[in-house]
This record gives sequence, structure tokens and C-alpha cells, in this order.
Amino acid sequence: MARAPALQDIEAVPESDRLEGFAHPRETKQCFGHESAERELAGALNRGQVHHAWLLTGPPGIGKATLAYRFAKCLLAAPQERRVDSGSLEVAASSQASRQVQVLSHPGLLVLRRPYDLKAKRFTASIPVDEVRRLRSFLGHRAAEGNWRVVIVDSADDLNINAANALLKSLEEPPRRMVFLLVSAEPGRLLNTIRSRCRRLDIGALQRKELMAAVEQAYAGSDEDPPADDIAGRLAQLAQGSVRRFIALHSAGGIEIHEKIGKVFSRLPAVDWGSAHDLAESLGGAAASERYTLYQELLFDELARIIKAAATGLGGEVAVELGGRLIRPDRLASWAALWETLVREEAETRALNLDRKAFILGTLQRIEAAARH
Repeated sequence: MARAPALQDIEAVPESDRLEGFAHPRETKQCFGHESAERELAGALNRGQVHHAWLLTGPPGIGKATLAYRFAKCLLAAPQERRVDSGSLEVAASSQASRQVQVLSHPGLLVLRRPYDLKAKRFTASIPVDEVRRLRSFLGHRAAEGNWRVVIVDSADDLNINAANALLKSLEEPPRRMVFLLVSAEPGRLLNTIRSRCRRLDIGALQRKELMAAVEQAYAGSDEDPPADDIAGRLAQLAQGSVRRFIALHSAGGIEIHEKIGKVFSRLPAVDWGSAHDLAESLGGAAASERYTLYQELLFDELARIIKAAATGLGGEVAVELGGRLIRPDRLASWAALWETLVREEAETRALNLDRKAFILGTLQRIEAAARH
């Protein structure tokens, strides 16, 4: 079994942007698959044309935060420690700034994220305005002449409306040599005024080779055992280029969940309600939160693939067969609307802590009704 990193061992308070048992993005040594984005950031610094705010967008778990911390380390490092002239954000191993960023002790770095409520023993549902107000003190301290200051918001999607408006004020009038790095998986949720003040850098999902390299790095710095090769191949297919999703699939029994979802769709237009109630019971409790989230993601992904296959005739053999059998051409729009409704209502179920078991059964009931239409 691999040894967990020392920094991880001494972490006093849980971090909302850390996957439990694995290295934090600021501790990650390599960033795989995003060389183009790294060259763009390094080139901007090398030319002395660094925009004051960057919006790093892309699916969850692909390395956006890792890239943000690499850029922060590079900005805060001494010029002679950088390698930006070669298009890299790598800094010298001896860089004191890099070590300080790893332990969040650098005075030129501020990280805004969902805080942990010590009394309630859970993370807040969003980034509150009080968290963003920490900017006042941070901006009030002047950096040494010529030094950069960096603010990382991970994830900007978590900002509540008051926090977003407070951040906007700083984006509108940024101090000199201040860089904001906003990490977002759903940029459409952000205020238009925030998006318009950022330079957007879209980051794609990892290809298979880069995904497996990043997964290997993640498990090497973890106290978790990696999956066997045959299991890893199946997990990679379901992970959709996301390291975080690969790990979640492995730890939460994602392959088993995916197989159960496959059985649900294969039996449509009928639903085996005995099995459905057993499934909902196993996923509806508080202790099954991770498995519930994974189930919903996999269910919606499978439903989207079937709808796309029905519309285009393209996709995997199973999706094409189900799409052709279940969805008539004149019903495509209603199936697409159903998918959008279910995704929105699932987000509301999580946000408002509604009955998960009831939502699972209600979702299957509506899919069955659509399939019978």
C-alpha cells in the first residue's frame, strides 16, 4: 500500500477541494494533458501580458485546479526560478515560493473555497460572502515591489450571489500585479459581469493516455490501492477523461452501479420495481451520499447517450439499439426536455437535502412513462 503524503497526514481541517485520501492539487507534481493551456499562461507571463483574471473552465476532475496552482507557484516564484521562456510553468525544485504554496503559507496567495463548519461537521453549501470579504485584508497588505499576488477561487461555481457580487467589485478594480484564477466546471452559472472580466481558458477532458498517467500519479501519492489493470480499463471508459471521477468510480463501486443502470434501460419500457426499490433503498441514505451522486451522474450520462443515438444513429451498439427501440423521432424533443428537467431537479434535491429515495423512484417512473408513450 502506498504511503500518504506527509502534508496530508497533518491536515487539521477538511478541505472542500481535496479528494479524501489523495494529494491536493497544490501538492500535485505534474499536470497531464493540458500543455496548450500551460503554454498560453507561461507565454503571457513571459511577455509581461498577464491578464488580471483568468477563468479556467472544463469538466470536474480534469486538472483545472492543478493548473491554477502551477500558475500561482510560477507567478510567486523568483524570475530566475521560472521556465516560462520554454512554455512551461515548472519552477525550480528549490523554490521557496512553491513550497509555501503547497502548505498555503505564502503571503501572496489567497484561496477562496467552501469553508468547513467545525460545529456542524460539514462544509457550507456555498462560498459565503464572509469568505470573499477576506479579500479586503489581503488587498490591504502591499506586496513587495515587483511581486505578484494571486487569488484562487475553487470553485467559482460555489459562490452565492452575495459572494459573487463582492468578488465582482475586486475584479472591476484590480490592484496592480494581482491575478485572479477562477476555477469553474459550469461557467454558465457565473454572473455575466464576472465572465466578461475574465480571460477564458477552456480545458478539455483528458485523453486515455494522459488520464491513466494522472491516475497513476494520484494513487502513487495516496493511501488507497489502485485498481487492477482489467478494472482500470473499465473505469477509464466510464471516467470520461476525469481523474476525480475515475477515483470516485473505483472507491464507490461504480462498475456495479453502472451495470445496474444498464439492466434498468435494457428492460424498458417496463421497470422492475422490486429491483428499483432495492436500488433506491441502498442509495437513499446519508451514508451512501457518494454512491448516490455517482449513480445519478452515470444514469444521466447513459440517458444522454441513448437520446443522442436516437437522434443521430451514432454511438455504442447498446445505445443505438435502445435509442431506436425506445425513442420515436417525433418524441426526441420531449426526451431531451425530460433529461434537462431531471438534471435540474436532481441538483435541487441535493441542494435542499430532499428525499433521495423518492427522487430515484420518481426518476425511474418518468423514464418508464416516456418509454411507454
